[in-house]
Amino acid sequence: MIVLTFFLGLVANFIGYIPPGNINLTLVRITINRGFTEALRFIMAFSIVEFFFTFFIMQAAKWLSAQVHLDVVIDWVMFTLFLTLGTIIWLNRSKPPQTKYSNHASIKYGLLLGIVNPMQVPYWMICGTYLITHEWILDGNLALIVFSLGSAAGSFLCLFLYAEFARYIQKKFALSTRLINTAVAILFFALAGYHLAKRVYLAVKPKQEIALKTGGSYGAEKHDLHNAINR
Repeated sequence: MIVLTFFLGLVANFIGYIPPGNINLTLVRITINRGFTEALRFIMAFSIVEFFFTFFIMQAAKWLSAQVHLDVVIDWVMFTLFLTLGTIIWLNRSKPPQTKYSNHASIKYGLLLGIVNPMQVPYWMICGTYLITHEWILDGNLALIVFSLGSAAGSFLCLFLYAEFARYIQKKFALSTRLINTAVAILFFALAGYHLAKRVYLAVKPKQEIALKTGGSYGAEKHDLHNAINR
């Protein structure tokens, strides 16, 4: 059961970091601009935080799922985060990469993004609640610790493959720093636009439904009145 719990955590979080997001896109930039060694430092620091992050979210999954406006808060936080990252990268897209970095710069960056990682909150709320409810993992501290270790391993493995892929692309196509920064900035802007469009759509949709219901009821009343007069 312990091995299965670890494996579930590994697979679940590996899948969670496959879609492009602020973490793996940032890692791509670090790999290309700073080198694979700095990328590994970032990944290790981030994965350590991911262990604690997963454990906390899994403990609080049921409580978080009961918070009515949590999805709204997460969407606006993600919009702000993606817009900020995209703007910073866009403004600095033409600057040549530094040749020297502090040994702790990538580690600090990994720790910071491990803490500020709102995209994983809804993912673990859904995934964690499902696994616990269907008794794939036990609802206890030991099981959650093992699961969180698997989660940290899953994030490490997925991000490591991202870094390897970025290194391969850099060697194969000799991409310029400006091109990479521009592409990542555009992706961040696209993700920010997605969260903004989602909130606008969800805000407008209820009003349209109310208008349609009101219009439909008014039409029905008018039809009934017309039939009554004809009789």
